[in-house]
This record gives sequence, C-alpha cells and structure tokens, in this order.
Amino acid sequence: MFEGTLKKMITEAQSPINYFLDMGSDFVHVNPCIGKHLTISHLGSQCLNCSQELPLFRQGFCKSCFFETPLAGDWVMRPELSKAHLGQADRDLEYETKMQLQPHILYLALSSHLKVGVTRKSQLPTRWIDQGAHEAMVLLEVPNRYLAGVGEVALKDHFSDKTNWRKMVQNESVPIDWEDAFNRALDLLPKDLKPYMNPTAKELQKLEFPVQSYPSKAASLNLSKTPFYEGKLMGIRGQYLLFEDQTVFNVRSNEGQRIKLGFHS
Repeated sequence: MFEGTLKKMITEAQSPINYFLDMGSDFVHVNPCIGKHLTISHLGSQCLNCSQELPLFRQGFCKSCFFETPLAGDWVMRPELSKAHLGQADRDLEYETKMQLQPHILYLALSSHLKVGVTRKSQLPTRWIDQGAHEAMVLLEVPNRYLAGVGEVALKDHFSDKTNWRKMVQNESVPIDWEDAFNRALDLLPKDLKPYMNPTAKELQKLEFPVQSYPSKAASLNLSKTPFYEGKLMGIRGQYLLFEDQTVFNVRSNEGQRIKLGFHS
C-alpha cells in the first residue's frame, strides 16, 4: 500500500509512454500495474502550495492560495495575458519572468479532435502526453509566452483549444490531413508571427499510450462521492487511469487529494 497526496503523473517519453506516481516517500511505476486490480481510498485533501489539510478550491490549491500563488495566475491558462516581457508583475515578477521569458511553442495536437495549444519548449513532449494527444505538430517557436498566446488567440476561432476528455479516453478521433491543417493555421496567424515558424514545422510527432483496452463509455470517478474504489486497471492515457468497468480517474484534476493506493493481482 502507498499513501500520499496526488500530483499529476510524471511521464517518460518512451514507446509506450512510462508513467510514475509521486506518492511522497515512494515513486510508483504505474505501467507494470496494468492488468492488476487497483484500490483507491480517499483520506482527505492537502493544498499543494501551503501544505495545509484544507478543502481544495481549484488546481489542487486551497482558496487562499489559488488567489495568491503565482502558479495560478491568469496568464497560466491565458498566455496572452502574460506581462513579464513588459516588466509588469501579475503576482510575482521574479517567478513570472522565469516562466514567461523562455522559448514557447504554439502547436496543433490530436487527441479527441484537432486543437491548438501553447506550452514552454522545455515541456515538450510532456504537454502533449498530459493531454492524451497521439499526434502533434509544432507550428511556431517564439521567445516568450505572450507571443505564443497571441498566436493561440488568432487560431481559437478556427481550431478548438479544448480536449473532449470522453472521446479521448474512448480513443475516438477523426484522422487529420496534417499538411492542410498546418497550412490553414499558418495562413491565419498574424504576419509578425510567421517568421517564428519552427525549422522542424510539419514534422508529425506520434505518441503511444500503454493501454490494453479502452472503455466503450466513460464514467468519471469522483472521490468525494466514492471514497473507496476498486477496479482492474486496463491502461493510461493523458492523465487518466482507465478501468475495465468503464470507470476513468483523472489524476491531474484530483491533485491535492490524499489517498491510499494498493495493487493486487
């Protein structure tokens, strides 16, 4: 048995992708547990910022920390609101400068459907893995988060910026003409961003997830309603654990929840 506070699974870009759970004093390699029965017991919650055992508000933070920590600033979800390139602080200029003023990638990814997204260059391919994307392509590499956000805003009216999690965990997606998608996106970008087109653009990246079988339906496990769960683990995609009984568990959306975890044949 392992006991700890949930954080999003650590991933390793192999084929298939390797997944690890940081349970505090232990790291659990999850891939070898596929095909085994898993038990999850909910013990409470712990804020990922202040570490106090408080009710969680959003993103694994208590309400106070969510509105104070720079890790949850508006620019995180909306890159176009980044201001560090102007020397202006949102919550903590030192942290925001470190995060925002580094190379960022504007990309297209296919999980449930084609979507546009932004991430730090250092976070590839982790960002694609976390979204459950099995195919992805870089559009631009820009020097800061703000410019990537400007590009994303320009494409949002033409490409989705959300993943349909149900279709993703059921492995439902429509094949994409990637060259056409890339050219359409490039045409829609502001002219001042086009010089940032990456030299490796149009290079399709493919990802393989460790899944024995996908659910035909998907019922999300809610720890507050189901404080104890047991099921046979059939695979992992994105940050979701997929079970034989059609249950899926989103580890990332449960960050900050304290659990006891067990595996048995």
